[in-house]
Formats: sequence, C-alpha cells, structure tokens
Amino acid sequence: MRGWGNRGRVIPGSPVSRGGARLLPLLVDGAAWVAGLLAAVLVRYDFAPTRGHLAGALATMALAIVLQAAVGHTRLLYRGRYRFASFDEIRAVGSVTAVVTVVLTVADLLSPRRPVPAGLPAIGGAVALILMLAVRYLRRVRLSRRLRPRGAAPVLLFGAGRAAALLVDSMLHDPSGRYVPIGLIDDDPRKRRLSIRGVPVLGARPDIPEVLARTGAGLLVFAVANAAAALVRDVRERATEAGVAFQVVPSVSELMDQPVEVGDIREVQVTDLLGRHQIDTDLSLIGGYLTGKRVLVTGAGGSIGSELCRQIHHFQPAELMMLDRDETSLLAVQLSIDPRAHLDDPRVILADLRDAPRIREIFRTRRPQVVFHAAALKHLALLQRHPVEAVKTNVLGTLNVLEAAESVERFVNISTDKAADPSSVLGYSKRITERLTAWTARRRPGTFLSVRFGNVLGSRGSVFTTFSTQIAEGGPVTVTHPDVTRYFMTTQEAVHLVIQAAAIGRDGEALVLEMGAPVRISEVAQQMVALSRKPVPIEFTGLRPGEKLAETLFGAGEVDRRPFHPLISHVEVPPLAPTDLRPLHAPADAAVLIARMSEVCDRPAPASTVPGRPRERLIDVPGNPT
Repeated sequence: MRGWGNRGRVIPGSPVSRGGARLLPLLVDGAAWVAGLLAAVLVRYDFAPTRGHLAGALATMALAIVLQAAVGHTRLLYRGRYRFASFDEIRAVGSVTAVVTVVLTVADLLSPRRPVPAGLPAIGGAVALILMLAVRYLRRVRLSRRLRPRGAAPVLLFGAGRAAALLVDSMLHDPSGRYVPIGLIDDDPRKRRLSIRGVPVLGARPDIPEVLARTGAGLLVFAVANAAAALVRDVRERATEAGVAFQVVPSVSELMDQPVEVGDIREVQVTDLLGRHQIDTDLSLIGGYLTGKRVLVTGAGGSIGSELCRQIHHFQPAELMMLDRDETSLLAVQLSIDPRAHLDDPRVILADLRDAPRIREIFRTRRPQVVFHAAALKHLALLQRHPVEAVKTNVLGTLNVLEAAESVERFVNISTDKAADPSSVLGYSKRITERLTAWTARRRPGTFLSVRFGNVLGSRGSVFTTFSTQIAEGGPVTVTHPDVTRYFMTTQEAVHLVIQAAAIGRDGEALVLEMGAPVRISEVAQQMVALSRKPVPIEFTGLRPGEKLAETLFGAGEVDRRPFHPLISHVEVPPLAPTDLRPLHAPADAAVLIARMSEVCDRPAPASTVPGRPRERLIDVPGNPT
C-alpha cells in the first residue's frame, strides 16, 4: 500500500502513475497546511480577519507548502520510501510538520513586518498534522475494506498473540483469500476484551464449542507458534468434538523467524501433537561462530544433517560443505538450499567415512573450520544383527574424521540418548564416539564436544515412517510394548538446540538437550491412526534385543548441570584412547562383538592423558585402514 494511485497501488512501469502517486500526498499535505493556518487565523481574529491579516496568512501558507515539499523531500516522504499509513510514515509526517512549524515561527519572528502572530504557526501546524493523519487513516480504512476477502469462509483462531495478529492481518489483506477471521480464542484473562484489527477475543478454551456454534465457523486454526504439544492435542480434541476442521500454523522452529502468513496454515501432523516445544533461543546471537566460516557437515543427506545444512545456510558461512556417501540424498539437500544447484557444485562432497585417506584428503584440501559430524548408522534392530557395520561406520568412521580434524576450531559429534547407560549396539557405538571425542579434545587445539538427544520426529526410518507405511497398507500397526516410552523432538527443534549447544559447549563434554516428557509409543500409534481416520488395529510384539522399556538421558554418575541454558545440560565424558579399540578388530561373531563393545564402553579412562602435538596421529590400531 505504498501509493495513493489507482486502488492504492502504483501500476508498474507507468511514469504517470508513479508521479501521481507521489504528487497526490504532497497536495493533500499542502492543503492541510492551508486549512490549518486558515483555521488558526479565523479563530485568532474571531472569524473576522482583515485583508492585512489574510494577506499575511496567505504568505505564510505559501511558505509552509514550499517548506513541506522541501523538508518532505529530504525525508523521502513523497518518494515511496514508507509503507502507506505505517508507523514509519506517521513518524516522518510528524517530524516534517514539526520542522516546518519551527521554521515558520522563526521566519515570522525575524520578519520586520510580522505577517502573522507568533503562536499562529504552531496552532496551524497542529491542525495541519491532524488533517494529514486523518486523511491517511481514512485512506487506510478504505483500502483495508477493499482488500477484505469477499465470500470467504469464516474461521476461528486459537491464540491472540503475535502469530495470530500476523495471521489476522494476512487474512484481512488478501482479497482472493479463502478465510476471513471472525473471532479469537485465548486462555489469557488479560486478553478477554482485546480486539485485533476489529477481530475480537470471544472466549477461552472451554468456550470453543459454544463460540463455534454461535459464529458458524467451520474451521479452527491453532495460531500459537510456540505451543506445547499437549495444548495442540487438547484444542484439536475440542474442535473435533465440535465437528469442525482443525489446522495449525507452523512452529517457531519451522518458521525460522519468518512472519506467519495465511499460506502457512496447514493440516495438523503427528509432530504437532507430540513434538512441539517452546524453545527460547535466539540463533542470531549464538550463530556467529558459523558466519564467515568454512563449515563441514558429515551425513548431510540424513534427517539431522540436512536440517543442519538448511539452518547453517542462514548464517552465511564462507563455505558450507555437505558430505555424504548417498548421492541421491546429497542432491535432495542441495536442492532444498538452492533449487538451481547442480551435483558438480564443489559444496557437495561424495565420500565414505570408512575411507580414511579420502577423509584426510578432504580435510587437507578444504580446511573446514567448524565440523558437525552427523553421519552414522542408526537403526537399532538392524545394527543389533550386524554389529560389525556399527563398528566400521559409527566407531572407526568417527575416528577417521577425528584424526583428520587436525586444525578445526570446533568439532560437534552428534550422539544419542541411547549412549547413556547403553544396552544396544547403537548405544555402545555412540557412547564410544563420545569418549573418543573427549579423548581428542585433550590432544587438539580446537573445541571437541558431543551433543546427545533422543528420537527425531519424522526422520527417515523412524517409527513414524514405519507406522505411516503400516497405516497406508491397512495395518496392523506394530508396537513392541504398551508401556515403552521414548523422548521425541522435531528435527527443526533438535537442530536449533544443536547449533546453540555447539556455541556454549566446552571441550570434551557431552551436551544433553531437553526433550520434555517421554511419550508412549502406543500413544504415537493411536494419534497417527486417529489422523488417518482409518480403522487400523494396533498389535504389541514385545521388546527386541537391546531395546529398553524407557530411555535415560543421563548415565550412571552423570550429573544434570545447566550452567548456560535451561534446555541444555552439560555432562563430563571420560576419554577413551583409540588403542582401547583393539578388541573390536579381532574377528568374532555378532554376540562376541557386542560383548566386546560393551566392555570397551565400560573401560576406565586412562590415569593420565598427556597432550600431544596438534598434528599427532590419533589412530594407531592394527587393522584400521588409515
């Protein structure tokens, strides 16, 4: 709404329209000065001014118009700089009017003939300012009414905060929009009499059925971007019971600090019902260690790695290197960042962590300064059957990366809550990598740390993928145990905290991310079945080898300390020397290898660790191809 031309908009490429759009507000403001000064003169002289009084007033009016144009030009008031009728334009109009008033008063006082009384410019300026703002307000009201959607479906919004205000504004300024807001619901008693752009708060959560029936709204939009999952579930249940549709705005982590718009409204997902958390993070303050740096992400094609790449990209690193052994996944994450990119882009690196010489070559030639190590095999049941693969990729692959990271400034090893008191091959392998990272931290000049969190909602191969496939095929949905629980986070939330944890983490420690209360897997299955609206049965199959009934975030002896951030715990990790991995290289069947992994996990830390030279090799294990 920048112009005053046809329908409040300037026609692109039309000089006449551009000139008219800039001239009209100047004419309006000039007329306001004429009216203001004339009113001041009439009041000053009891509506009976003499010709001399009117002549002086006319001279002052002419000077006021010239000054308004000149000062307004210096403030770019008539050059389309300010959004029409915005606070910025109001401030500009006020400051220009004040300057013109002061100049008129000084000119009047310095004039030997004193064309008008000394106080008259101030009175006239006040009246002129009121008229200028009134015209702009009326024009804004007219445009708002014109932009209001016609024939759109009435909707009710839950929430009366910032997200709801932005959504209301977006809906009311979309002439072709499908929705028009007719009311708000909010539990805050201080907002009971609130109205956002004429849309009133009509009640609280218990009032949802009555308000829906009274207004005739057929859709309830959950317009709180930082709500807990329990609140989303409760509001959805109330909407479902009332027989209306239910949709949501994205969470804060999905929006990435972008304002919510009507196009962002989407159907509710299981991640909304189980995984939304209120995360108080300001990535702009803690992501500075990424800006202008050469950043490498291993496992860039995975769920965590790809989201890391997308979020790191926002901090404008000098170079973002994406490494993975899966070319298809690499292409997918690259296109999610730059739709015009090609696979010959040097940012894309095809390599396998098991190839130690190749990894060393990459670090030597590309010289990354910050490394996020997210590459790993992660499927518990599969690794339980093939532990040697976990050793090759998770353990020795990580060691290859640690050995190559001779001069990095910061190294972040992505771990899992299964590394706390591990009982599975996945847990053993990730605990070993935490300890190897801690050992490296004592021998390298950079900061080496691990970040530990639980299951990621919607990640590839997760329980949600399995359940979705089973539901699509008509079931049954298989759950191991009715009481099994897990910690869940959305990918965006997990990566938000990983980036912040990497900024505040100290050398050699593991950071444990807060994930809220554990969720029953059976409840996940029930919510997904409910969303599908299909009569799909749920069956319980029993716990698998290595699987816990409930995961723990902290191992034996680990203390939950949160010195810097309320959602990030810091725990000490005992170092593990690479020479202690020798038992894992001897040939053995799966059961023996698993037992050896457990023994290595529990091996005491060295009595003393002597720092070596920054370029000293970390790997000296017979059989490791380095």
